Amino acid sequence: MTEVPGRWSRATTYEDMWVDPDDDPRDKDGASPDGELATLRDFLDGYRLTLVMKCDGLDAEQLARRSVPPSTMSLLGLLRHLAEVERDWLGWFTTPQERLYGPKDGDFDGAVADPAVVEAAYVDLAREQEATDAALLALTDLGERFGDDGTSVRELWVHRVEEYARHCGHADLLRECIDGRVGQ
Repeated sequence: MTEVPGRWSRATTYEDMWVDPDDDPRDKDGASPDGELATLRDFLDGYRLTLVMKCDGLDAEQLARRSVPPSTMSLLGLLRHLAEVERDWLGWFTTPQERLYGPKDGDFDGAVADPAVVEAAYVDLAREQEATDAALLALTDLGERFGDDGTSVRELWVHRVEEYARHCGHADLLRECIDGRVGQ
């Protein structure tokens, strides 16, 4: 990439923010949630929304734009990757499912600039999130362990928060390279 994009912002109050604080859908009035599970869900929901915000307003070509060679990482690849890992996490405590996008790295390799691929990625991600959420919410004891390695329900929730947070950092850099939009 030879051209450095200018900074992009929808905000009018603080030029270095994406949106004005009053318009940020992640900001909630009132106290934080009570309880461990509610707190984990709140953080996970916030990172999920952040990822979608980082993809907002981009076309298929922009979403599929790769970072730097030899990396295959793109915003579209991240959407597909997170759908794939949600499916994998569900398989940790239920019946493992076939991979969504084929062999290893199919989530990133198949992230091509096609509107149908983009639409399918959003549908896949929502479906897999919903399935994993529903299965995990049925396990009310966060200390319950399952599988050969004794993974706890708590560990799976925390791991999901960590995975989305890490990839939101990647998405920050990818988005800034596309149009200069920076994180908030």
